[in-house]
Amino acid sequence: MNYDVVIPTIGRPSLGQLLTSLARADGPLPGRVFVVDDRRERSSDLRLGELGELGERIRIVAAAGAGPAGARNRGWRRSQAPWIAFLDDDVVVEAAWRRKLAADLQACDEATAGTQGRVRVPLPTDRRPTDWERNVGALERSRWITADCAYRRADLRAVDGFDERFPRAYREDAELALRLFARGRMIAVGTRCSEHPVRGAGPWISVRLQAGNADDALMEALHGRAWRQCAGIPRGRFRHHVTTVAFGCAALGCATAWLLATLRFAWERIAPGPRDAREIATMLATSAAIPFAAVYHRARGRARLWRTLRRTHRLPCAVLFDRDGTLVVDEPDLREPAHVRLMPGARAALDRLRDAGIAVGIVTNQPAVGEGRLTPHELSALHGRLTELGGPFATIQSCTHPAAAGCGCRKPQPGLILAAASTVGCDPRDCIVVGDIGSDVAAAAAAGARAILVPTPLTLPAELAQAPLVARDVGQAVTCILDGRA
Repeated sequence: MNYDVVIPTIGRPSLGQLLTSLARADGPLPGRVFVVDDRRERSSDLRLGELGELGERIRIVAAAGAGPAGARNRGWRRSQAPWIAFLDDDVVVEAAWRRKLAADLQACDEATAGTQGRVRVPLPTDRRPTDWERNVGALERSRWITADCAYRRADLRAVDGFDERFPRAYREDAELALRLFARGRMIAVGTRCSEHPVRGAGPWISVRLQAGNADDALMEALHGRAWRQCAGIPRGRFRHHVTTVAFGCAALGCATAWLLATLRFAWERIAPGPRDAREIATMLATSAAIPFAAVYHRARGRARLWRTLRRTHRLPCAVLFDRDGTLVVDEPDLREPAHVRLMPGARAALDRLRDAGIAVGIVTNQPAVGEGRLTPHELSALHGRLTELGGPFATIQSCTHPAAAGCGCRKPQPGLILAAASTVGCDPRDCIVVGDIGSDVAAAAAAGARAILVPTPLTLPAELAQAPLVARDVGQAVTCILDGRA
């Protein structure tokens, strides 16, 4: 079975133990072993252990602080093998690992994107495990962890690998699995086994781990509120932490409630442990800090969420609005500037686009001019009043020909959109047209632009059914544009 191995590392001594165990295991050797050095500063060489025949297959890849997701991506993208096996640098593989991996890969059918190895965490037998030891021990029950997993390279390419917006080794593994599941792919549980020893950690490790709550905010944004259920991840105690923090922030009035909540949380962590003085002191101190750390990092994740999600799509160059019924209340024979009224929420929506650096324009059919019912001067005055109410427009394009003229600018012809795009200096394909009837949508399609329909009582059912995207009002249309849904 042709496979490569990717091992991201920050230079821990355990890397040498892993590579030694991989070299001594029986079964087919990997084609290449990509050791991805993710240290920001490489002051010394990596300790690779006793490699034997495996040594000539080692390739060192520099990542320079890319993070676990980025380091894994830099590794598998160097590979040409059909299967990529990922190992964390703090595991030790069993003696039959290579042989069992080959069997696990051979057993995968065409619908299977990957196979998960079994992870065993050795815990003390002469005493109760500490809180940190139990935390690491939970890896034995975790799904889709990258400590020992293998994926088809074709599936990794199809979903562009791990999402590098996850900066730590916390949710990037489950997030990858959810994207594969969404494509109808499966992940099997294999027969191979790796051992994940409990490495040393300071007394505040449980508080530092709460930084992962920031990643949970991104998971919810990407996969919805039910992401935990889909990924098989317990909800945890975040709601309890929110309550605890609320009590803490109102300490003057709720000091007793906050203390009881903290002591209850501490006891839940102390009770299954060894209960020696050092463990009890650590649990008391960290139980007071964990809720605040959890809430802080979740809030930080939500605060950066908008900026993070913006990186997933490119904003349009310009948004071109139909006038009557879309930006302006449709009034028959509108002639007086004083009668110009913006649709509810239109000014705020326009300002949101301007704040995002998007050009805003108007494309409108005004046959009343060509038919002699409205003068060019009166049309200019109406648009002057519209500018006063709605703010500056990068372009206002009007077709003043009579409806029967057969011109190329009257919507549903593309002339107005093409002229507006040329005026603001962008490709029509980088424009979005927002209108209330089918001719607006058709003109956008003819020009190569995208369209959003904001229906009114004048919108025909057939026009509504054929629209590529429908918004209830201009504000929701702008939200769709800024969120990348247009």
